[in-house]
Amino acid sequence: MTSSLVRAAGSSSKSGPERLTFQIKEGLVLTADAYGDPANRPVLLAHGGGQTRHAWGGTARTLAEHGCYAVSLDLRGHGDSDWSPAGDYQIDYFADDVRQVAAELGRPVMVGASLGGLSAMVAGGEEPKADFAAVVLVDIAPHIEIKGSERVLDFMRDKLDEGFATLEEAADAVAAYLPERPRPTDLKGLEKNLRRRDDGRWRWHWDPKFVSGDRKVDGARKPDRLAAAVKNITCPMLLVRGRMSDVISENSVRKFLELQPTARFVDIARAGHMVAGDANDVFTEAVTTFLDELR
Repeated sequence: MTSSLVRAAGSSSKSGPERLTFQIKEGLVLTADAYGDPANRPVLLAHGGGQTRHAWGGTARTLAEHGCYAVSLDLRGHGDSDWSPAGDYQIDYFADDVRQVAAELGRPVMVGASLGGLSAMVAGGEEPKADFAAVVLVDIAPHIEIKGSERVLDFMRDKLDEGFATLEEAADAVAAYLPERPRPTDLKGLEKNLRRRDDGRWRWHWDPKFVSGDRKVDGARKPDRLAAAVKNITCPMLLVRGRMSDVISENSVRKFLELQPTARFVDIARAGHMVAGDANDVFTEAVTTFLDELR
C-alpha cells in the first residue's frame, strides 16, 4: 500500500492554506498545510521534534509568493497527524514517511529542521532513496553536539506527564528554555503546539512516546550512519545554521562540508537551534536565494 493524498473539502481560502492528508502504508494519516499553486515547484517542509507544521507558517507563505507549492507537514506523532499505535518513532519510520509524501508530491525540494532534517538525510541517502530536487538542512547535520541535543530532549521531557495549568505557565517554560528570544505577549501561536486535555491542563501536542517509549526517536545518535547517508545524496544541498546553536557547532559544519564539498552553507546571526522561529525573514531569504540558484 502506497501513500494516498486527500484534499480536505472546504479547507482552503485566498488567505489561508489548503489542508492535505496523506495516508501512509502503515495506515497512519499525516496532516499538512499547503500554500500556493499545486502546479508550481513543490517544497516539502518537515519540522523539528516537538514542533508542528505551524512552525513553517511564515516561510511557507513566502515560498508560495515566490512561486513554489509549499507543503508543511505534521510528522507522525505530532500536531494533527496520527500517533503510532505501537510507539514507532525511530528515525527509519520518519524517513519512510517522508519518502512516501515526497513521492506523492513529485520530486520536491526537501526542507527539514532537526528531526525533519534527520528524516531527510536517511530518506535521501539510503535505499530506497527519495527523489528530492534538493535538500535544505536546518540546524542539523550528521555530527551534532550531544549536550545541546540533550538540552532539547530535557525540555521536552519536563512537564511531560503533568502538563501546564495555563498557557502563561507554558510560555514561562519556553522563555526559560529560550532566554534569547522575547517572550510573546500573544499566546495564540503557542496554543497551536498545546492541547487542553480532559483534566483541564495543557500538554504538548505530540505523543509522549516520542521521547519516552521503547521505540523513541534515535537518529541523532547515529553519526556514522547519517554521514554515510549524506555522502550518498546527489542532489544540491544547503545547510543553514543558527550561529548561537548549541546543537550544530563549527566542527559539525566542517564535517558536513567534507561529506558534501559542493553544498552551500549559511550561518545566521542572532539565531539558535530554532532558526526559523528566531530569524524567520533571514532564514526564508536564505532558502529562496538557494532555490533561485537552482533555477
